[in-house]
Amino acid sequence: MYKTKKLCAPLSTIFRGVLPTRRRLSPYLSNSQIPSLSSHLQSSSRVPPSYALHFLLNSNFSFQNLCSQSAAKLDSSTKRCWNCVADKTGTTPFLYCDSCRSIQPVDLSIDYFQIFGLEKKYEIEVDSLEGKYKDWQKKLHPDLVHSKSEKERGYAAEQSARVIDAYRTLSKPLSRAIYILRLEGVDVDEEQTVSDPELLTEIMEIREAVEEAPDSQALNQIQSKMAEKLEESSNSFVNAYQSRNFDEAVACIQRMTYYQRASEEILKKL
Repeated sequence: MYKTKKLCAPLSTIFRGVLPTRRRLSPYLSNSQIPSLSSHLQSSSRVPPSYALHFLLNSNFSFQNLCSQSAAKLDSSTKRCWNCVADKTGTTPFLYCDSCRSIQPVDLSIDYFQIFGLEKKYEIEVDSLEGKYKDWQKKLHPDLVHSKSEKERGYAAEQSARVIDAYRTLSKPLSRAIYILRLEGVDVDEEQTVSDPELLTEIMEIREAVEEAPDSQALNQIQSKMAEKLEESSNSFVNAYQSRNFDEAVACIQRMTYYQRASEEILKKL
């Protein structure tokens, strides 16, 4: 439970003669801003107590407003339904209101892992994603709100598209790796030129093997090797990410990118 700081200065302190300069206190200031009142009072020029009493009796200064500002701050952070104004309940991301069944506007502070109730980590149970994805689409799909207002139809289109992108991103190792690094503030350029000589040589050998493959059986063998390479790089990414070695994590993503592309080229030939 949150503990609210005691924001009211004792009357005795104020009557001792310290007053704020002419400044209106907003009821929506945060706690970090409000406590400056006492420090402001202490640093201001001292005035006669009689003037202090006159100020308290004749101004719009309100102790009740001052003391309730912490509560106001908490209320402002509470998420409410745009339609029925019901408070968000539970730990499920607020994409949909359970009270009135209205679809909510997109909240970009909710990441893809949170949408599916997953811990933010690279290793996830991909099989469980599809079920959660279908559950969301049963609530968010635009076809379900065709008779609703234009506003809610717009929310449905945006939320449904974001859930689809979240599912596609997290269901594949490469896109999941890129996304989780992005959450850490590391942008990955998938088109960046490879400077690793060993990787360049390997890529050229793979391309030659694919071009010279005599039949589908040979292509399937190369495809199996690409799957193994992709899994090895994926495991290396896990170690790099967990140790916060983001440079190595990016290098792993580069290798995964080329193995994934080689695999896609083989599929086109099969």
